Amino acid sequence: MTPPLIPLAAAQKSAEVTDWAARIGWVVGLLLFIALVYWLMREGWKWRGTLQGDVPELPAAPAEAGEPRLTLHGRYHGSTTAGQWLDRIVAHGLGTRSRVELTLTDQGLNVVRPGAQDFFVPAAALRGARLDKGIAGKVLPEGGLLIVTWEHGNKEIDSGFRSDRAAEHPAWVAALTTQSTTEHTETEGAR
Repeated sequence: MTPPLIPLAAAQKSAEVTDWAARIGWVVGLLLFIALVYWLMREGWKWRGTLQGDVPELPAAPAEAGEPRLTLHGRYHGSTTAGQWLDRIVAHGLGTRSRVELTLTDQGLNVVRPGAQDFFVPAAALRGARLDKGIAGKVLPEGGLLIVTWEHGNKEIDSGFRSDRAAEHPAWVAALTTQSTTEHTETEGAR
């Protein structure tokens, strides 16, 4: 006589958990480890902000900003020390990613960030713009990021933006480069 056929799924059964205390201990230990890593990352971010205490407060937009030359809706990806795409600046909220609305006027660049601190870059502080592929923590295809270089205090800063319509980037580079060249020529001529 042959034994009755038992379906394979019914025959395989996992072993019952017998040591609940050890399982719970491992889960609690893992959760504590994750909390510790998160806390250390947060403290590192705060420490970086403390080290960048030499960065002055960000200027606010003037009451009369002038007629908009260009506008852009997109994302703000952060700011770094100019030329050092991994040296993120976190002081005064410059490290906080957010949505952004950029407006270029004759007086400068107005950066409006819902949920983060807005700031204004006076035309005299603009140093130029370029298309690039990355800034601290964000890498995109070649030319996918608009990098605006500006001076704040005694430090040159690169700020990274990405428009919802990337085809707008070349017009921004041309306008910002022209505006920064014009401002420098006027400033040097006044000396």
